[in-house]
Amino acid sequence: MSTTTPLIPALQVTPSGRVSWTALTAIAPAAWGTTYIVTTHLLPEGHPLFAALMRSLPAGVIAVLIARRLPHGSWWWKSLVLGALNMGAFFPLLFLAAQHLPGGVAATLGAAQPILVAFLAVAILYERLSTWRVAWGVIGMIGVALVVLGPDAALSPIGILAGLGGAVSMGTGVVLTKRWGRPEGLSAIGLAGWQLTAAGLVLILPALVIDGIPAGIDGPAVAGYLWLGLIGALVTYSLWFSGVRRLPVTATALLGLLSPLVAAILGAAIAGEALTLVQLTGFAVALTAMVAGQLTPPRKNAETPA
Repeated sequence: MSTTTPLIPALQVTPSGRVSWTALTAIAPAAWGTTYIVTTHLLPEGHPLFAALMRSLPAGVIAVLIARRLPHGSWWWKSLVLGALNMGAFFPLLFLAAQHLPGGVAATLGAAQPILVAFLAVAILYERLSTWRVAWGVIGMIGVALVVLGPDAALSPIGILAGLGGAVSMGTGVVLTKRWGRPEGLSAIGLAGWQLTAAGLVLILPALVIDGIPAGIDGPAVAGYLWLGLIGALVTYSLWFSGVRRLPVTATALLGLLSPLVAAILGAAIAGEALTLVQLTGFAVALTAMVAGQLTPPRKNAETPA
C-alpha cells in the first residue's frame, strides 16, 4: 500500500478572512497562558511528565473518537514526529518551566519561537526569509528580555533551559505541520487527535516510570487536568492547526506572545506576583511586535510571507 497521501494545499484567505482566522487562532496561545497558573496552583508538584501525559492522551483519544479516522500510510510516522515535537516534548518542558519560574517569566521564554520559525521556514518550507517578521520577532524578544531581566524576576537555570527547549520543540513542530499539511478530508480536530494521542503514547512509559502517579490527586488537581486536556489541548490545538494552515507561519508563531501577557495578568491577579514598570514595558513591546507582525510588509520591502 502506498504511503503517499494527498495533502490539502495551503488555503488562500481574503483580508477579512485573515483577520477572523487570526483572532480565532489567537485563542490558542491565550489559553496556553493559563498553563502556568494551573500547574503551580492546582496540580501536584514535581510530576511534569505525568501532567503532560494527562494533558495529551485523554484529549487525543476523545479527538480521534470525534473524528472517527485513524492515521494511514506515512501519517503514522508523521503523526508520531509532530506529536512528539508539538506536545510530547513541549508539554513536559512547559510544566518544568512553570514549576521553576514565575508564570510571567516562564511564558515569555516562548517568545523566542517566532525568530526560530522564521529561519526554519527558509530551511523546511523553502520560503524567502521575511525580514519584516524577523525584525518584529527581535523586537518581541527585546520585550521578553525586559520581562525576564526585571529586578524582581526569580530566574532558575533549569526553568530557563526548559522554557527555551520548549520553544525549539514546538517551533520545529509548527513548521513541519505547515510543510506536511493534513490528509484529504481530515478535520483539524482529527489532526489534533492524532498528534495528542501520539504524544501520549510517547509519554506514557517515562511518565509512569520516572514520575509515577502522584499521591493524593484531589478535586482541584482533577479540575486542572480537565482544563489543560479539554481546553488547553483538544480545543486549542484544533484552532491552532486550522490557523497554521491558513496564515503565514511566522505571523502565526508571533501570536504566541499572547501567552506571557495572559500568564502575567493571572500571576498578578491570582498569585500576587509583582510586575515592575520595566516588566510592563516589556509586555507592551512584545504585544506591539505581535500585532505588527500580522501586517503585510510594505510593498517596497515585500517578501514571500513566512
